[in-house]
Amino acid sequence: MQLFNIINQNKTYIIAEMSANHAGSFERAKEIIHAAKEAGADCIKIQTYTADTLTIDCDNKYFHIDDGTWKGDTLYNLYKKAFTPWEWQADLKNEADKIGIDFLSTPFDNSAVDFLENMGIEFYKIASFELVDIPLIEYVASKGKPIIMSTGMGTLGEIEEAVNAIKRQGNNQIYLLKCSSAYPAISENMNLNTMVNMKQIFGVPVGLSDHSMGSIGAVTAVAMGASIIEKHFCISREIENPDSSFSMEKDEFKKMVDDIRNVEKAKGYIRYGVTDEERDSIIFRKSIFVVKDIKKGEEITKDNVRVIRPGYGLPPKYYNNILGKKALEDIERGTPFSFDLVGEGDD
Repeated sequence: MQLFNIINQNKTYIIAEMSANHAGSFERAKEIIHAAKEAGADCIKIQTYTADTLTIDCDNKYFHIDDGTWKGDTLYNLYKKAFTPWEWQADLKNEADKIGIDFLSTPFDNSAVDFLENMGIEFYKIASFELVDIPLIEYVASKGKPIIMSTGMGTLGEIEEAVNAIKRQGNNQIYLLKCSSAYPAISENMNLNTMVNMKQIFGVPVGLSDHSMGSIGAVTAVAMGASIIEKHFCISREIENPDSSFSMEKDEFKKMVDDIRNVEKAKGYIRYGVTDEERDSIIFRKSIFVVKDIKKGEEITKDNVRVIRPGYGLPPKYYNNILGKKALEDIERGTPFSFDLVGEGDD
């Protein structure tokens, strides 16, 4: 698992969320894993549930979706279309292991946790909608593995309850993701400053689960200190499925990864002074120069010396110290000033 190593190197851990983008095809699911690796993702994520483990087949008003991307569907029918068959998942993990990309899943009930444990899963994801499922969170935490938890819709109190549920199991391996649980999300509702605040409050690495279109949210989050970015990933948005409309295609994802890596380089480390690249430029700082010919014994004044570019003379902070002193020799205009050119003033 690369999670710890990447974050410890001050790099962003980038997750490609497959979700329903396999559109019912095992071969496409494998293709997505390879494409995510080629696009620069550190991890491929799936979800482990069935329609029956997540809800019930009921047609009354409580189970209908009335707004948004999935308007008109029932919860049961949506999850029946979107789920990743459990019989695929061990083979998908093996495929990911084979090409060197981490494999992660989100369980939605205890049976999914048990299934993933038998698969040898190394860490877990808790979805935003499950933030309030404290019994599930406790069960996941009891496995003693790292937990990445999305916090969409969560109040500060709800996030605190979920974090405490993990810690009660003796598990302190917690990563919190800011998330806007709208599909797609819009930039105005991302409120990335909340991510920074969560890091301050809970003292854990933070990141962004990003359902917005494009990469500006993800790249901005990294600039603000995100350690993890999660984005939905697909082969093509033309392949219709419940998640395609807000997923990134390979080229878009690759561009986002490149932008994130460039932001990391720009953030750099805490460093003062001259960098190697700046050494050639330091001569263009200001320094003290002779700007009018000076005869031996003549006084140094504001008329014959000035602080100008380039930087071969004395630093400007010594300017007032040399005024009034006497030249020890003739000094030609354009000479960098130095202390050995003057005496101590009047004898």
